[in-house]
Amino acid sequence: MSDCWFVLNSGPGAAAENMAVDEALLEVAPRLGQPVLRFYGWCESAATFGYFQKYAEVERFTPLRPLIRRPTGGGLVPHNADWTYSLVFPPNDPWYGLKAVESYRRVHEWIQAAFARLETTTELAPQSFKEIPGQCFVGAEQFDVLWQQRKIAGAAQRRTKHGLLIQGSIQPPPGVERGEFEESLRQIGSARGQVEWKPLRLTAEVQTRIAELAQLKYSQESFNRRR
Repeated sequence: MSDCWFVLNSGPGAAAENMAVDEALLEVAPRLGQPVLRFYGWCESAATFGYFQKYAEVERFTPLRPLIRRPTGGGLVPHNADWTYSLVFPPNDPWYGLKAVESYRRVHEWIQAAFARLETTTELAPQSFKEIPGQCFVGAEQFDVLWQQRKIAGAAQRRTKHGLLIQGSIQPPPGVERGEFEESLRQIGSARGQVEWKPLRLTAEVQTRIAELAQLKYSQESFNRRR
């Protein structure tokens, strides 16, 4: 039997709004009852950093602003040329019960297969080789996606009572179009996981919550500099 997953293509958004959408989707995951794959971009150059990182330690690594604290962990990620996506799983989904390292490996195997379908060969990092701690794309963690020995995809996670949120960033190799990659990712999901895709339409309630989170949380210096 096929599983129904939602897909949402948000298009380009402001940094605070992008983080707000992902948190709002995590909050409503139990009500949605099915996973969500979201594709989104950036209408401004920005950088995000892990929820548990210290602002003073990451601000010197990048000139990109705004500099926004993510709802997930991980390291500093520049968003001036990357492709971003998120996955949200409700508590009743098998992904929710996976250990963090297993969900990390699984999502990157999916990305690797999507690139392979487009005749772009990548590999998963067999082990960590971090050059500068705290920067996502300097060195790599185990199971990151590598192209010609360079990290091109990483992700961060957060698991709450509402569900599992995975936020991912891809620095695409040359010759691959974003639209083709996103379609390939959906096709791999359909072929391997027997996923049926259904467009997600955000309710007025969720849109109001997104606006609230963007304005009162992710746009606030008090939140971004809280550590």
